[in-house]
This record gives sequence, C-alpha cells and structure tokens, in this order.
Amino acid sequence: FIEIGFNLVIVPKMLGTLTAQDTTISFLGCATQRYFFFFFGVSECFLLATEAYDCYVAICNPLHYPVIVNPWTQAKLAIASWFPGIPVATVQTTWLFNFPFCGTKVNHFFCDSPPVLRLVCADMALFEIYAIVGTILVVMIPCLLILCSYTCITAAILKIPSAKGKHKAFSTCSSHFIVVSLFYISSSLTYFHPKSHNSPESKKVLSLSYTIVTP
Repeated sequence: FIEIGFNLVIVPKMLGTLTAQDTTISFLGCATQRYFFFFFGVSECFLLATEAYDCYVAICNPLHYPVIVNPWTQAKLAIASWFPGIPVATVQTTWLFNFPFCGTKVNHFFCDSPPVLRLVCADMALFEIYAIVGTILVVMIPCLLILCSYTCITAAILKIPSAKGKHKAFSTCSSHFIVVSLFYISSSLTYFHPKSHNSPESKKVLSLSYTIVTP
C-alpha cells in the first residue's frame, strides 16, 4: 500500500503533464502533493529498515523465524513504519508553504522541496537546518539499522560452507538490497542540499530513481 500510495502521489500528475501538456498545479494541490509525498517517503524509509530486520532473522535465525516474526510482530512492525511519516510531513509541509513565494514555476515534475525552496523569498537558514537534521533522522537512522542487519547477514552467509547455500541465502535479500541502495543513495544526494542550485536536471533524474523506479 505504501508503494502504491507513493506512486499515486507522483505518477498521475506526471503522466498528465507528459500526455495532455497540463503543466499547471494549484497552490493547495502542490502542498497536498508535498504532504503525501513526504508521508509515504518517510514511511518507506522505516519500512525498508523493517524488511532488513526480517531478512536478518530469516538468514541468521532461520529456525526461530516463525517464533520471532510471528503475525502479531509483523503487524506491529508494519504499523510502526507508518507513524514517523505523520509528524515529519505535517511540520515540513506547513512550515514550507507558509513562506512568501516570489516565483510561480516549479522546475520539477512534482512539488519536491528543493525546487519549491528556490521560489521562496525569505530567510531559509532555520528551515534548511531543520531539513538537514530531519534528513539525518529519517534517512540515516533507518539506513544505519539496515547496515547493521546486512553486516550480520554477510557474516552469516560467509559461514555457510557450500556455494549453493551461500547463493540461496544471498538471493533471499538481494532484491531488497538493490532497492535500498537505489532509494537511500538517490534520496540522500537530493535532500542533504535542499536549496542547492547545482544541476537541477540531475536532481530530477535522482528523484525518478526513488519515487518511481524503487516502488
């Protein structure tokens, strides 16, 4: 559902722009798109960390997997992935769209923070600090949890004596590892410099990676 929601926030409007050449969006529409993009994006970060834990248990404690990751634990982990997105999306969107705007053209295929920030004609120093701190908390903390999980997974795989066994264990989490790499590398490069004027076209390509490719 997170993946579907993440796509629905971006893709329909993008397709409308490409096919019908409808490049306009209202102020409220832009703010709404921004809110749900952040909500689903933050939830995605924590969901990927939860999935990494699932891979860790499956490979490092396979015999205890049904006990550790029981249906009740699965439900709690899935629900917990949703909650961090609510305060982050609310604060980011409310704060950003209360600034005065001097421009009306968002140089992007959706209302992302960096292109919207370029339209603001006010002191953004405090918001930029908040944005960087928020990125560290939302992106890097789940990323560190994922790295810890994969460190343990790699150590467990290396202890498997047969090549067939190693391949089977690696294939269990290979798709998740690819998605994590695409998502975290591209999103980190975009949001650690929220008001950067360098290469906006490259940021569009990076945005395509974590908004459309990874889901």
